[in-house]
Amino acid sequence: MILAVSVRDDLHSLAVQHAVRSRRRHDFHIVESDTIAGRQTLSWYSHSDEDTCGIRAATLLTSEGVPVAPEEAAVLWWRRPRADQEIAAHAGSTHERSLVNNDCRGALGGILAAAFDGQWISPPEATDRAADKVYQLAVAQDAGFRVPRTLVSQSREDVIAFTRQVGRAIVKPVVGARGPSLWTRWIDDPESIPAQSFEVCPATYQEYIEGCRHIRLNCFGEHMYAALIETEELDWRPDLQVPISPWPVPEDIGRQVGAVLNRLGLRMGVVDLKLTPDGQPVWLEVNPQGQFLFLEPLMGEPLTEHFADFLLSAADTPPEAQE
Repeated sequence: MILAVSVRDDLHSLAVQHAVRSRRRHDFHIVESDTIAGRQTLSWYSHSDEDTCGIRAATLLTSEGVPVAPEEAAVLWWRRPRADQEIAAHAGSTHERSLVNNDCRGALGGILAAAFDGQWISPPEATDRAADKVYQLAVAQDAGFRVPRTLVSQSREDVIAFTRQVGRAIVKPVVGARGPSLWTRWIDDPESIPAQSFEVCPATYQEYIEGCRHIRLNCFGEHMYAALIETEELDWRPDLQVPISPWPVPEDIGRQVGAVLNRLGLRMGVVDLKLTPDGQPVWLEVNPQGQFLFLEPLMGEPLTEHFADFLLSAADTPPEAQE
């Protein structure tokens, strides 16, 4: 059995579920992380080896209302696990909403940690650690990648000194927030910005990497599928009406990316690189559970089927062969 933990109506989970089930494998189930509250979604009992009086050791309710035992799953796709509860939006106070969200999130994570003994895609600890942009930059640099000179700071003076050192620089969030996307921006004149604006919270400042060739590299286990996105824009995400084509991953870059993901403990990852004018790859970041479906029609690559292959292969591989 394959389990995916994600939010209601998550396109990626639904598309991959359809791809797996179209192969007559009907044991792919989605557990919705944002609809736990308001229905009998989960249960766990600590002493399942004793007389349980009908209490099952661990049970989760799928998006289709089917109770499943997480210990029977071979693979768990940890896609979007920590969402707020839909029903919590109608709770009467901030404290009540916090209680509902925290207890649902904690119970789901705890039950899976206790009951599931298969292969995580990817483990929660590795996913959380790899999402740290500062840490992953250090790991990528250790693996031999060039990385942009980077400053994380709240100091106006430090940012001014940094931009004088590196020349043209960009600014982007350290982590970001739910809601509207915060695109990468230029920071050409930090001296014109008051100190209070910097002090509100830390931000990430990086040297600008010259070039117009961006690489979106999708890593599903040992297999990699990359797109070349050609644009003069600083951030390619707002406008996909630009040339996008498949990009064969050179062996040396594939080895370097694999080394980074292995060090981060990730079984999958969506990596952003940028090619300098002379073709040198520069590591920008990896998203442990990044979006990839939007590229499928743009680059003509069946990424949904590739990801389904990846999950099925993991599910069919004996645990001892995964060591």
